[in-house]
Amino acid sequence: MKYNRPHATASWGTMAKDWEKGVDYPRLISDRFDRAQAAVKAAGLGAVLCFNVDNVRYITGTHIGEWVRDKFDRYALCPAEGPAYLWDPAPPAKRISSPWIADRVAAPISNMQGALPPKVGAQGDFAKQIKAMMAHYGIAGKPLGIDLLELPMLRALEAEGIEVVDGQQAMLDAREIKTPDEIELLKVAAGMVDATYYDICKAIRPGVRENELVAIANDRLYRLGSERVECINSVAGPRGTPHSHTFSDRIIQPGDMVYLDIMHSFNGYRTCYYRTFVCGEPNQHQVEAYETASKWISASIDAIRPGATVEEVASVWPAAEEFGYRNEEEAFLLQYGHGIGLSLWERPIISRRFKGQNTVLKEGMVFAVETWKGAADGSGAARIEEEVVVTKTGCEVITNFPSHRLISCGLPGCDVF
Repeated sequence: MKYNRPHATASWGTMAKDWEKGVDYPRLISDRFDRAQAAVKAAGLGAVLCFNVDNVRYITGTHIGEWVRDKFDRYALCPAEGPAYLWDPAPPAKRISSPWIADRVAAPISNMQGALPPKVGAQGDFAKQIKAMMAHYGIAGKPLGIDLLELPMLRALEAEGIEVVDGQQAMLDAREIKTPDEIELLKVAAGMVDATYYDICKAIRPGVRENELVAIANDRLYRLGSERVECINSVAGPRGTPHSHTFSDRIIQPGDMVYLDIMHSFNGYRTCYYRTFVCGEPNQHQVEAYETASKWISASIDAIRPGATVEEVASVWPAAEEFGYRNEEEAFLLQYGHGIGLSLWERPIISRRFKGQNTVLKEGMVFAVETWKGAADGSGAARIEEEVVVTKTGCEVITNFPSHRLISCGLPGCDVF
């Protein structure tokens, strides 16, 4: 089934050039900070102190690699007034690579997610560091928003008399609407997955294992310039019913349905992008499962427009019991929608499980919608996911590998052999 919405592709390549405009990275950095600072002001906070690596990147335009994601050893302050300040494990390098923040970067103080025992007292030094910086910005005594924080660090801030409140909502407010440069980067990231699915099509055949498809996807994405391949779900045959959400070493066999979800990032901007194939010719149960999943995702895409609520979009999806699950809790993530940007799950979250959000869709939101339907004979399942940009009148689909029908691969007489 084809969607009643236009498709959109990236306008520019993956490299900056002197002869072609491309993504305006200085504008990207300044626009994101301006949005974050406006959200901090609107929330009535003195500042937001960010530990989440995606929030840090959003407000500072800096990065140090994925190894720091679970260390709590890198953070940044977005004040209601004045420029951002960064604490980074490599200040000398940042002063060279990121000159826009060279005068506002220092070494962090961290327990490194508890690896350094609290008895060492690093949390006290950290709290004094933050208190001094708040005084520098003239926001001493004002609420300090935090997105994520170790408990000993939180207690140390409170011991210094700092009022700590939830800062993640302000950051998500800022990141909810994507700038034109962010949308372009999301389109490029999706285009890299378009190319990867071509390689996957050619590789699916009897004897190939799920994990080999994962290796092919990683190779293609990194060769195209991916910054991080976060996860490749590769699920074949009966492992797809119920959804296992991970890959294994299972050998693909004739008649298997095979679906993959490719999650990677280009310059920080993510994808979440399912496609389903079949090794050989599909049987009637498999065709029916795919057409049903396609019907559900088409209905949700047709419901997307500025002013619609997430509940209106979710209402077109079936109840959990209608596709073989006990309840909405166990079926969560199967008929689902989620914002994408620097993080994989941002606003909006679209699900029958969580009602009453009353979140209204707005032009410039970018999110994924995904559906799942098991084949009645247990031979596999269909999983389809599209990423969309909300436009003035509806939405554009930016995931462009064909999904209007189940693609046959791997045996003589198939579409792809």
